[in-house]
Amino acid sequence: MKNPDDVPYVPCLNLVYPARPDEHLILGPKEVEVILDEHYPFLDKSLGFRIRSALIYLGIFTLVFFLLPIRFGLKIEGRNILKKYRALFRNGALTVSNHMLRWDFLCILKAIRFRRLYFPAWKENISGPDRHLIRLVGGIPVPTDIHVIKYFNQAFDELHARKKWFHVFPESSNWPYYQPIRPFKKGMFTMAYKYQLPVIPMAFSYRPAWGLYRLFKKNYPLITLRIGEPLLPDLTLPRKEAVNLLRNQCHKSIVELAGIRDNPWPSEGD
Repeated sequence: MKNPDDVPYVPCLNLVYPARPDEHLILGPKEVEVILDEHYPFLDKSLGFRIRSALIYLGIFTLVFFLLPIRFGLKIEGRNILKKYRALFRNGALTVSNHMLRWDFLCILKAIRFRRLYFPAWKENISGPDRHLIRLVGGIPVPTDIHVIKYFNQAFDELHARKKWFHVFPESSNWPYYQPIRPFKKGMFTMAYKYQLPVIPMAFSYRPAWGLYRLFKKNYPLITLRIGEPLLPDLTLPRKEAVNLLRNQCHKSIVELAGIRDNPWPSEGD
């Protein structure tokens, strides 16, 4: 944890962020039309998909893990917490972080080391140039049709039965190098309550570039990822109350992990 007297570094990149905190800043080109219905493979169990996914993860565990500290100056703090609570995570866990980089999911993977994660993915990203990569690393698109939601839920039901780990970006949109923590959507906290999953808060914060980094990163900062103490849903409370409490606790924890004193955004994002 940072010294409370420290002031978090705020990068100055002259980026103009949207007024609405969940609005998408970067909209990639739409290359295909994806239809999410009862025939869509939310969990693709085909042999070809499984082989490609395994190869992608092999590349992440070897080459990408090596590149992250070089490209972003990535420093991870608090990994001992994952060891301390290993028994708590035996039936799965939900990692939660702010969303501030195209590669931030890969940083989360490096933090938990050699473990596959599954995450809800924005449908539009499944239609863009990164669609294959997103699916292969564990992205499951969120349908907008209420009649199809049950198939999305069934995919996560099966994954939880297999004791898999999940990740969520509850801010819902990627704002590059944004400093405050935006409001959180409550969807995956509902899932944490449903599956009785421990929630692991993680926060991305920034450091000024120094030495050789200043030569090739220009104004872009270095990245620190801090891991916090796990949070548990209060199963003695009614579902709605417990979900809101868990969301508020997680938001507060991530704000503190990021070293932010006066966060301008509330925790509730819907």
